[in-house]
Amino acid sequence: MRIAAGSWELALAPELGGGITALRRDGQDVLRAAPEGANEPLQLSSFAMVPYANRIANGRFEADGAHYSIAVNYAGQDHPLHGVSWLRPWNVAASDATSATLAHVHSADEAWPWSYRAEQHFALDEAGLSIALTLTNTDGRAMPASMGFHPYFPATTDTTLRFDADGMWERDERFLPSTLAGADVFGDWSSGQSVQTPTLIDNSYVGWAGSARISRSDGDVLLTGEGTPVLHLYTPPGEPFFCAEPATSMPDAFNRSTPVMLQPGEQHRIGMAIRSA
Repeated sequence: MRIAAGSWELALAPELGGGITALRRDGQDVLRAAPEGANEPLQLSSFAMVPYANRIANGRFEADGAHYSIAVNYAGQDHPLHGVSWLRPWNVAASDATSATLAHVHSADEAWPWSYRAEQHFALDEAGLSIALTLTNTDGRAMPASMGFHPYFPATTDTTLRFDADGMWERDERFLPSTLAGADVFGDWSSGQSVQTPTLIDNSYVGWAGSARISRSDGDVLLTGEGTPVLHLYTPPGEPFFCAEPATSMPDAFNRSTPVMLQPGEQHRIGMAIRSA
């Protein structure tokens, strides 16, 4: 399905993880376009991470005094990854020319032992795209939660990224946070750097100021997050894309900090915007 406003156009795939397959401004890809006939979520332009963001170490964690274990959910991974809803179809709850609302209702199962409802509201205007992601605990027990967005941006030799953060979590060989370090380990992002990096960055920046400027030859783009104090940066060498992921917490947050616990019926909402700078 497609919506449009001004020079902006958004294409969605409700059946494929409720994800975005294209976001264009003046006909140019602002997000990496999914290939024609895309049939798996890592080909998407962006998707929501819910009810947990990034990885849970070995799928084991404690919540509200009980111990839980969930299985790896994606082939080739050592840990459960990015939540549940990115691997499930969503329904179209509402739509018009410039907006759409997608919903996913989950019943407790082996992938996530709590029931919940997730909803994404997409809206376009003359300036760009805004997304609101809401998670509601529909279970009878308190549920741990973390959330985020996983957009893929095109990376060329002209693309630079600029943002401010307080620190960065270095990762271990299991791709899990290990040591809190300075935000300048991979260079000074506050003054802007190329996203085509010689080594892999797959790290979370904490104390993120909530905005990041992406400089492009066709006009800069501003990425902003609401309720997302973490920016997870992924720059795979040699690939024509990078990811800058606004999130509520670092990977494996359930084991490394006190998780947000949603009481039955309680909601948590975050937002992301991608707009002309």
